[in-house]
Amino acid sequence: MRCPCRLCREVRLVRRGFRWLVVVLFLCAVTVPTAAAGAEDERRAGPQPITRLFDNTAVSDDARPAEADFDGSGASLSAADLTAAGWTRGRALTVQGARLTWARPAPGEPDNVVAAGQQVRVHGRGDALAFLVAGSAGQDVTGSGTVGYADGSASPYALTAPDWRRGPLATKAVALPHINTPGGQLAEKARLYVVTVPIVPGRQVASVTLPTAAGLHVFAVSVRAGTAGWTGSWATATAGYPAVGPWTDRTLRLVVHTSAGGPRVRLRFDNTFAAAPVRIGGATVAVQQSGAAARGTPVPLRFRGAAGVEIPAGAQAWTDPVDFDVPPDTNLLVSFHLPGTVPAAPVHRLAQQRSYVSEAGDHAADGSAGAYTTVITSWPLLTGVDVGGGPGSVVLLGDSITDGDKSTVDANRRWPDALARRLLAQRDVPHYGVLNQGISANRVVGDRYPGDGVSTDTGGVSAVHRLDRDVLAQTSARTVVVFQGVNDVRWGASAEQVAAGLREIADRAHARGLRVLAATVLPCEGEARCTAAADAERVALNDWIRGAGVFDGVLDFDAVIRDPGRPSRMLPAYDSGDHLHPGDTGLAALAGSVDLRLL
Repeated sequence: MRCPCRLCREVRLVRRGFRWLVVVLFLCAVTVPTAAAGAEDERRAGPQPITRLFDNTAVSDDARPAEADFDGSGASLSAADLTAAGWTRGRALTVQGARLTWARPAPGEPDNVVAAGQQVRVHGRGDALAFLVAGSAGQDVTGSGTVGYADGSASPYALTAPDWRRGPLATKAVALPHINTPGGQLAEKARLYVVTVPIVPGRQVASVTLPTAAGLHVFAVSVRAGTAGWTGSWATATAGYPAVGPWTDRTLRLVVHTSAGGPRVRLRFDNTFAAAPVRIGGATVAVQQSGAAARGTPVPLRFRGAAGVEIPAGAQAWTDPVDFDVPPDTNLLVSFHLPGTVPAAPVHRLAQQRSYVSEAGDHAADGSAGAYTTVITSWPLLTGVDVGGGPGSVVLLGDSITDGDKSTVDANRRWPDALARRLLAQRDVPHYGVLNQGISANRVVGDRYPGDGVSTDTGGVSAVHRLDRDVLAQTSARTVVVFQGVNDVRWGASAEQVAAGLREIADRAHARGLRVLAATVLPCEGEARCTAAADAERVALNDWIRGAGVFDGVLDFDAVIRDPGRPSRMLPAYDSGDHLHPGDTGLAALAGSVDLRLL
């Protein structure tokens, strides 16, 4: 019989509570997973949104750097630097054609996942899977994973994340000026990268299994949408980041020449190599009448429904599609207002075309030329004009010869222009768009411009380093023609080094389903750096191009241009006079020699 006194009742309650506490502790011990068990449970649970998998903190407030530890030593990214670059919390950015969302968490909260085989939920159809990544192992980190599709199939991929403190600036998406540490801020560049990998075209992506690779951090992942229904009509490559103007409250009116035509248009602007955002207040497009004067009223463009757009550092922006009849083989005027001060900008320096800068004010809608009082000979910020419909595009990856150096200014006599006109004039093959991605002074395997910071050198990063941006991400690219190497051998590279770079370009382009053609390198005896030693390397490189079997076709431009009586020189009739660049006649001969069926 239980004692009814108050003391005994309290003792019995304590005993009962203790038994329940033991049971609860036992259940917790059984059900609370370890970190490894948690990762295994995530895999069993199926693909998760990447934000649910975040397990590392990369971003800290400058005043509280100890709240983040990106690399295991307490170092982290500065939230203030990210904001200054336009990479604000929750913002969607477009880099290399892929739309990626920067994490929403506040500084000091988990904002990325260390790749360890997690399954990430991803949806969409496209031509590539894009990862916003960085490594923290002191060197590049490589791993492999799988892409899962809605039909139950899968495809493998390999991913390399360059190190956030030592990786190449030439391929980074954005570089930040500081690194936060518990001991204070360091004036050292922090890098983030966008890396793309192939997927099966047309299949609906459902998930991606991340690699298992210590030190590989993933901030975001998305499917890069395909560009079906569009053809690239004009494009150019950003070649550097020089000082400009400075332009404050000015409108730029750039003259560009179309290849293919179509009933709709959209434009692409790139803030490549930048450290800060740039604001475009408004933009228009028109057919050129003459000079800076438009034929008819310029057509206003919008950016996701807005009149203007701020483009973060390293990112890009497309205008919304608009009905506008784009004629083939015609000059367009692309006008855009810069309301703020722009002291430096990503540019393509050698336009071989006069464009215009206005007096103060927004003059994008002006049909007349009156406000456009300054001439420039570069293309800042604008990198692409796409037209609706069409069969896709051929991308010409080259140096100054493709860029049109020594061709007649304002005459559109570059060899890519002549090739585009040949395509338009025949019926045997489709009327492909022709995208000129030549950069004067560019090389296959060496960066002229380092890829970051304001610089007077606008020779661009190497063809190997710019391949993703300037070829693989181009609108409806189906074939790439690589015509480079003379600058490499002129500056001391061996034929073997250049061949290795060309092989890498071919392998990476083939992995994305592109057809790859290579052109032999032209002779240049008589130019100061075209020594006998350089010519020997050129000849060896051309022998390799012709016989390696790496490419889907070879354009033997060397055989077209050389003097049969002295093969190390150009025919005088084709020489612009500097012995390195063909003139208008020589450029036309190059375009005329292309077997269009190879495209």
